[in-house]
Amino acid sequence: MGDMGMKYEELRKRQVEENKKKMDLLKLNQLSITLRESNSPQSKQLKRKARSQEGEKLVLRRSNRVANLPGTSYKESFSATNCRLGRAYSQRRDLSGRVYASPEARAYAENRADAIQAELDPKFPSFVKPMTQSHVTGGFWLGLPTHFCRKHLPKRDEHIMLEDENGDTSETLFLARKAGLSAGWRGFSISHELVDGDALVFQLIKSTTFKVYIIRASEYTEDDQ
Repeated sequence: MGDMGMKYEELRKRQVEENKKKMDLLKLNQLSITLRESNSPQSKQLKRKARSQEGEKLVLRRSNRVANLPGTSYKESFSATNCRLGRAYSQRRDLSGRVYASPEARAYAENRADAIQAELDPKFPSFVKPMTQSHVTGGFWLGLPTHFCRKHLPKRDEHIMLEDENGDTSETLFLARKAGLSAGWRGFSISHELVDGDALVFQLIKSTTFKVYIIRASEYTEDDQ
């Protein structure tokens, strides 16, 4: 039984080795066939065609009218756009017409406003409001003294009339939570040509009506020092 087992094992090993040789031979044959096919004229032609098609996909379609024109440089186009935008912003700044009051002119207007307020009937509450750029340009938002709003103005949003020294009125919207005038204030500011440094006296002559006195910083002269 031992001899038979040894013979069987030897036969099995030989069979395995022969199978390996056959597999190696098949791989070599297949590799040789693949190389021959890849070097054939038909294979090279197909490869060239595929490369050509890929290249065509990368080229943007251009009409005959612009086919011979140079391609667009987007970097240059972006720079040119930035330059144009820069010039536009610069022009808007130059044309904004903002006026900046000197410290002396600002102080003059505030002192005059204080003097006018002192002459008003004390039974009508009032306050002085110096104008800054945010009040008369750009956002056109006029914040009012918080303590004044809490004591004298409505507790909810309400339309408030502004009456100038000539009796002309303008309607504005008072925002109670923000304690300021919004819609309508821009129109009043523009129509009365208010600028930075002017000082206004607001006198509450009715529950929702202010009498407004305007003291202009432009009236300041060196003689007022």
